Amino acid sequence: MFLSKYLCTGLILLSTTSLAADPVLNPAQTQAFRGWFVRIVNEQLRQGPNPRWQHRDCAGLVRFAVAEALQKHDAAWLQSNGISRTGLPPEVDLSPASRDALRHNWKQSDGKRAAYVPAFGLVQNNARLIGKDINQAEAGDLLFFDQGDDQHVMVWTGRYIAYHTGTVHPKDSGLRAVRIDQLMQWKDTRWQPRNDNPNFIGIYRLAFLPFAS
Repeated sequence: MFLSKYLCTGLILLSTTSLAADPVLNPAQTQAFRGWFVRIVNEQLRQGPNPRWQHRDCAGLVRFAVAEALQKHDAAWLQSNGISRTGLPPEVDLSPASRDALRHNWKQSDGKRAAYVPAFGLVQNNARLIGKDINQAEAGDLLFFDQGDDQHVMVWTGRYIAYHTGTVHPKDSGLRAVRIDQLMQWKDTRWQPRNDNPNFIGIYRLAFLPFAS
């Protein structure tokens, strides 16, 4: 696995935008969302990328998992996604209008909304900085790394860190999962999620989730 290849590209992250006016899920909705978000990420690792997942890069994994976590997970959805009914999280109890307001509706740097946002825009305009201590991360939180002209976002699942790093051969999905202790000892120290690593910008939480769960 080489993290330095096939990264998400974009502008350098300069600051964290205030997101106080954005809608925030309540505790029950948050717990359900986190469960579905992580389950969908796990399914991409287990089954390979879903055909509906477009723009397959690190930020694309997050955008896809968010959109699918906010879906209504009926029998047809479960069958089309190859997911059994066993051990499913509760549904994210949202009105249709609330779902539409959150799905494919990412804030851009100019304040407008769009279905696409790159890695830097994902964390700068659509997430809150939690800190740089990995112990602060909750399942579904994001780890963001800035390598100058390249940015990369990873997902903390509660058990391991998942990310998309690009394909290195035709049968490679580009998806990877690594334990936190492995990443802490990564040979390329730029990818270690440590407080003293200037390339590790921090842990981010999606803006519609409460800052403290």
